[in-house]
Amino acid sequence: MMAGAERTRTRTRAEEALARNFAALASDDAVHEMRSQAFDAFMEKGLPHRRVEDWKYTDLRALMSDAPPPASPASPQAAEEALARADVFAGIDRARIVFVNGQFLPALSDLKGLEEDVEFASFGRFLAGGGALLVATDQADEAEAPVLALNGAFVTDGAVLRIREGAKLARPLEIVTVYAGAEPGLQTLRHQVSVGDGAEAVILQSYVGPDDVAYHTNAVTDVRIGKGAKVKWVKAQEEGNKAVHLGLDLPRVDADAVFDPFLFAAGSAVARAEIRLIFDGEGASAGIRGATIARGRQHLDTTLIVDHAVPECTSQEFFKAAIDDEAKGVFQGRINVWRDAQKTEGKMMSQALLLSESAEFDNKPELEIFADDVVCGHGATCGQIDEEMLFFMRSRGVPMEEAERLLVHAFLAEAIEEIADEDVIEALEARTRRWLSLASEVR
Repeated sequence: MMAGAERTRTRTRAEEALARNFAALASDDAVHEMRSQAFDAFMEKGLPHRRVEDWKYTDLRALMSDAPPPASPASPQAAEEALARADVFAGIDRARIVFVNGQFLPALSDLKGLEEDVEFASFGRFLAGGGALLVATDQADEAEAPVLALNGAFVTDGAVLRIREGAKLARPLEIVTVYAGAEPGLQTLRHQVSVGDGAEAVILQSYVGPDDVAYHTNAVTDVRIGKGAKVKWVKAQEEGNKAVHLGLDLPRVDADAVFDPFLFAAGSAVARAEIRLIFDGEGASAGIRGATIARGRQHLDTTLIVDHAVPECTSQEFFKAAIDDEAKGVFQGRINVWRDAQKTEGKMMSQALLLSESAEFDNKPELEIFADDVVCGHGATCGQIDEEMLFFMRSRGVPMEEAERLLVHAFLAEAIEEIADEDVIEALEARTRRWLSLASEVR
């Protein structure tokens, strides 16, 4: 190679497919120039790999063998049948905004009872009008965040929600993402949610799809929590067993607000749930929690970055994982406390149970502290089921498989019960019990 010549990076099969899929998009799209900028930013570095520190444990260049084209719209019958699978929150009286194959379906959605408190528009409407909302956020740069860059290149729709100041939603609001069909496809969504000052809301998100279909989901959620607002946000990821799920949440929390997100991950072949949270006002708090359950050869990654940029804010991160068979779990958590963020409290704990000799869990907790009046700490554990507890239960006549299920359920329930909403707790614990039963059947 000649001195000074640039080394040409070899594209992977998935990157080549992404390039073909992008080239096939209509050039007269109202936001084509913005899409091109986003895709160029992605292609400059390509899919992240293990030499990229933030993706050290989730090498997408190796894990993504291909990239399907944008999904075709589902027929009304196929959409209804697929929606029936989105039942994780079925026992809860809630409003719903439904997206199937990346498209908003008003006929399947229901905002009854929330009309006075919630303004909703389809993100697709803004795209058609020139993409006024399709802008890069200051929490993530498209050149550094591949999920955001690909989202900007391929986004088709999403929810633009405004919850008015002082509103107290009468029932939870669920944003449903469903894949329908037997052919692989890509669904790409951008949600923008603004919660007004002093408002209170429970927002649910669910992601579901069929098994044995190699579809992909890319979802970016931009959240603004107003002063003194209180928001519980619960996400349930139950994609199909061959799916790839890439999610990026970008919340900003204003003064005296309380934001409590929970991530429940049980589906997909490869998934990464990433949260980058910034405190914008003093006295705010965030309780970021989650539960991951994986088996087979699943690869499930949870990555968190919390920026304490102002004084007197509190963050608590508490995550549990149960990993079986040859599955792999990842937890990366970083708390940044900047120079002006005095009186910060930041705590992080990740705990994992390995249920087989081949299971793997990678823990990477980090603290970066530039202030001197703070209370911060982190911890991480990884191990097997407590043999003493197992012996105790066996000695009282509980069969081995049942004893193991009860102990794993109790382990995960410790995180789930932090949600402090009985209906949501029961929904997720029911999902956990189902997963444990299916795991036992496989064994």
